[in-house]
Amino acid sequence: MKFSSQNNANEMVLPGAGASPAAENARGFSVSAENVFEIARAREEALSRLLMTFVSTGLVFMLFPGTFLGVWNLLQISGRQSIASVSGAWIEAHGHAQVFGWVGSFILGIGFYSIPKLRDGASSYFRAAWVCWAMWTAGVAMRWTANVYMWQWRVLLPLSAVLELAAFAVFFRGVSQHRPKSGAKGGLEPWILVVASASMGLLLVLITNVVGCFYVAFRGATPAFPHVFDQRYLALMAWGFLVPFVWGFSAKWMPVFLGLKAFRPRILLAAVTVNVCGIVLAVCGAVGVGVWFFVVGAGLAAAVLRMFEPAVNPAKIRGVHASFPLFVRMAYAWLLVAAVLGVAAVRWDTSGGIWGASRHALTVGFVAVMILSVGQRILPAFAGMRLLWSTKLMLAGLALVTTGCTLRVSCEVIAYQGYGGWAWSLLPFSALCELAGLTMFAINIYGTFLFEPSHAQKHPVVMTLPVKPS
Repeated sequence: MKFSSQNNANEMVLPGAGASPAAENARGFSVSAENVFEIARAREEALSRLLMTFVSTGLVFMLFPGTFLGVWNLLQISGRQSIASVSGAWIEAHGHAQVFGWVGSFILGIGFYSIPKLRDGASSYFRAAWVCWAMWTAGVAMRWTANVYMWQWRVLLPLSAVLELAAFAVFFRGVSQHRPKSGAKGGLEPWILVVASASMGLLLVLITNVVGCFYVAFRGATPAFPHVFDQRYLALMAWGFLVPFVWGFSAKWMPVFLGLKAFRPRILLAAVTVNVCGIVLAVCGAVGVGVWFFVVGAGLAAAVLRMFEPAVNPAKIRGVHASFPLFVRMAYAWLLVAAVLGVAAVRWDTSGGIWGASRHALTVGFVAVMILSVGQRILPAFAGMRLLWSTKLMLAGLALVTTGCTLRVSCEVIAYQGYGGWAWSLLPFSALCELAGLTMFAINIYGTFLFEPSHAQKHPVVMTLPVKPS
């Protein structure tokens, strides 16, 4: 322990503590240093459990309702060489589990973990976080059940959408009540504004989902959204929610992780503005124009973040595989491929294959590869200062997902468009590659949580205790 006098207060550096336990300190020295240490350590452990619960839930949705169902759908499509051979409700169930069950659970967990008031010991915030987890998990599970089994789907579908929206409202209330320190200059940082725009995109996606679910519950013959509505909903989900979230956190972490020059803030906000224009056009039906805005926005973002520029400092690869910077850059290359394929789909798609390839390049090539890369870099540290269980497993998982995505995107265009019948036989192999890679990612994260020791108790944090007046 270290003590230093400052403004009639002692600052005590305790290993494993979180932020200052203000409520306990207000009592003076009625709480011993040992008790303060135990309270802070328990609080950090509670935060880690909360984060690991969200992440573990996301991994379950990713593997079973998401990826396994996606593989089954693709096997059915490839065997009959027709996308019409699979129920649209099953395809939507797969996508919903991946985007909301996996990505959404990760975002909510990391968001709650980052709220400072949780570290200040506010029990109401912990309760809110667990309520949010319960509602979000129940909502995603109900949606998957309704779409796949069609059991009471006219009731479960709207109920699931309401639960997801309510869970996000709980999350948003907790995040919005946090205010930056009064000494902060220049307002919010640009990356925070980008993440905020993505949060607004998620809110719009959830509201649109509620509208769609109530519509099909009262007027639909199946749980599947109408085709035109679904296409616009997917554009909003992909470019209004997923893409800007990745851009925002890339601006926060990548200059340090990859050793890049600082990004250009004004141009980043310009890229977001261009992207928003593309979303508005696509949602309003002018997809042929909107896709060009996506291309420009993606190109601007990659340039602004300096993703393809040489590093000026060594990359921070301690604890992860040395290929980490390569896969992050590869993910941004997939983003550009997805945007260009969207333009190609407007001109030449006759069967849904180019559109499907564009969405797959975006969701798997860009979003999933970024999660597999950055997630294995930050989640072990957030979950009690752990080390990643296996860097070799990280490389194998990323390599398999990238290989599978390459085969899927290329063969989907060739097979669906009728350019070559041989491509149908490779599509199942692409799905199995992605399944294996995502399974390795899940095993690596679970192995980190279960088998790697927490080093939080060795991490010094400053705590302030009032000096008893003499």
